[in-house]
Amino acid sequence: MGLGDKIENAAEKAGGKGKEAAGAATGDEGLRAEGQADQAKGDLKQAGEKVKDAFKKD
Repeated sequence: MGLGDKIENAAEKAGGKGKEAAGAATGDEGLRAEGQADQAKGDLKQAGEKVKDAFKKD
């Protein structure tokens, strides 16, 4: 996984956590759900990059 990809995925997860926290604090369930979705998307991207890296090593 390239450094740029790692940073981008971490930023997406961090942004999602922020949205989720803001939604929880304000009672905005839509924002909270959007934050959770952003975190999940970041996790999936990281997993995909790890799979690609595993195949590159062989």
